[in-house]
Amino acid sequence: MAAVIEGKMVDPGGRFAIVAARFNDFITERLIGGAEGAFDAHGIDPDDRVDLIWVPGAFELPLACQKVAATGRYAAVVALGAVIRGSTPHFDYVAGEAAKGVSKVALDTGVPMIFGVLTTDTIEQAIERAGTKAGNNGAKAACAAIEMASLIARIGD
Repeated sequence: MAAVIEGKMVDPGGRFAIVAARFNDFITERLIGGAEGAFDAHGIDPDDRVDLIWVPGAFELPLACQKVAATGRYAAVVALGAVIRGSTPHFDYVAGEAAKGVSKVALDTGVPMIFGVLTTDTIEQAIERAGTKAGNNGAKAACAAIEMASLIARIGD
């Protein structure tokens, strides 16, 4: 059997960035708290090794993620925000372009980008995914960042 290579949920070293959308910040703040808690639980001090970068909304996440990745200072980047469906097609454009853009940054730079943006139909669904019934997607995104940073480091060895 060929080698099996996978990331580990251990501190891979390096710095991490959270790029957070201010729009719907009452949700995003909860996601950030979850992410910081997950980093801390895995031995990564958020005050020392996690930088927080704010952007106006989810549509602006890809450009900020690209600039952050281009610095070469980060093992992984977590994009956080909340896009809640309204009665117009605006949701589809913003959510879709944010997801595509963040994905493109990962492929273009080789830096793991974790898409932790909630895309929900209602405010209640967003609240559930930001730390109540459905857990905290910010924490899940931070864990994915740790695992991917570990994986990329192992592949690079």
